[in-house]
Amino acid sequence: MNFRLAAEIIFWASVAALCYTYAGYPLLVFLVSSLRSRKVARAPQEPTVSVIITAYNEERDLRTKLENTLALDYPSEKLEVIVASDCSTDRTDLIAREFAARGVRLHRQEERLGKTAAQNAAVQQARGEVILFSDATTLYEPDVLRLMMPNFADASVGCVAGRLMYVDPAQTSVGHGARSYWGYETFLKKHESRACSLIGASGCLYAVRRAAYVPMYNEACSDFLIATKMVEQGLRAVYEPDAVCTEETNRRADKEMRMRVRVITQTFTDLWRHRAMMNPLRSGFYAVQLFSHKVLRYFVPFFLLAMLLASAALAPRSVFYAATLAAQLLFYALAAVGWLLERAVGKRVRLLALPQYFVLANVASIIACYKFLRGERYARWEPIREPSPNNSPSSAVVTAGAPHGRD
Repeated sequence: MNFRLAAEIIFWASVAALCYTYAGYPLLVFLVSSLRSRKVARAPQEPTVSVIITAYNEERDLRTKLENTLALDYPSEKLEVIVASDCSTDRTDLIAREFAARGVRLHRQEERLGKTAAQNAAVQQARGEVILFSDATTLYEPDVLRLMMPNFADASVGCVAGRLMYVDPAQTSVGHGARSYWGYETFLKKHESRACSLIGASGCLYAVRRAAYVPMYNEACSDFLIATKMVEQGLRAVYEPDAVCTEETNRRADKEMRMRVRVITQTFTDLWRHRAMMNPLRSGFYAVQLFSHKVLRYFVPFFLLAMLLASAALAPRSVFYAATLAAQLLFYALAAVGWLLERAVGKRVRLLALPQYFVLANVASIIACYKFLRGERYARWEPIREPSPNNSPSSAVVTAGAPHGRD
C-alpha cells in the first residue's frame, strides 16, 4: 500500500466516523424510536419522594433552591428534602439548618469524598419510595414531580430524567455554544428514551426508584452511570421533557473547559468499568447507544486530527484535498479568533460561538482521555461559579486516587 492510498483511507475513514457520529447515529436512533417505540405505561400516582440536594460551598444559591423545592406542587407530607453537604466550609450547613422547622434535613459528610459519595450516604437516610437528585443551582418548575412520578407506574422504569434548559443572561459565546450543543443533546435524549433507554440523565433533575438505586464508587459520574445501573437490572431510564428545570450556563471558557474535562474523565472511567455493557449480545440496542453517543463522540478529536493530517499530506497533489485542508484551517482559525476576541477585549461574536464551543468540547475530550490514561480520577468537585462575596475561593484538590476495583 503506497503512502497516498493510506492517507486517502485515513481521510475517508475519519470522514465516515464523523458523519456517523453526528448525523448517522441521530438518524438511526430516530428511525428505531419511530419504528419500534417503547412506550411508557404512565398512570397518576403520588409516591413518597426524597429530594437530595448535593452541595459543596453553595451559600450563594442554597436558600433560593430550598424555597423553590418547598414550593413544588406536591403533597408536603409526601415530600422529604435532604441537603447532602460534602464538608462545606462556608454557610451552606447553617442555611440548611435554618430550614429545619420546615422539614429540611441536613446530612454532613464526615470526610470530603465527593458528590457521588454524598449522594450514596444521603440515599441511605432517605425515606422516600422515589429519590430525586438535584443541584443547588437548579430551579424547578412547580409541576416537575406531578409530571415525573406517573412514569414510575410502569414497572420497567427505574429512572426518570427531566429536561434541563440552560439560560444565558450574560449572552456569552460560551453560553450560546452550550445552549446550541444542549439542543442537539436534547434531541438525542428524546429518541434514545423511546428507542431503548437514556444513556444518562441531567444531574440536576432525575428521579430513581429507591429499591433500584445502587451505590456507586466515589469517582463515578453518577448522572451518567445511573442509566447503565438501571439497564443492568433489566430496567430502563426514560425522558420526561415536560418536567423542566433551568440553570445558568458557564460564562467563561476556562470554567466550561474544567467542567467538561472533569465530566468526560469520569465518564471514561464509567465506560471502562462497564465495558461489558457495550456488548450487543448482553444489552441489545443500549450497547449501540453507549458506543455511538459516548465512545465515538469522545473520539471525535482524534478523527478530526487524522482528517487534518491526511488532507495536509494529500493537498500538494490534489485541489480537492487542498480545499478541504483550507476549510478545516479556516474553521479552527475562526474558533481561535472568537476565543481571542472574548478573552482580550470582551467582544462576543455569536457567529463564532459554535466553532469556539465545538473546539473547546473536543480539546476537553483530548485532555480528559490523557488524564484517564494516566490514572487521574475525579471524585471531589469545586463550584465553577463566581463565589459569593462572603466566601473565599477554595484551594482543595479535586482529583482522587485510582479506583480500587472494577464493576
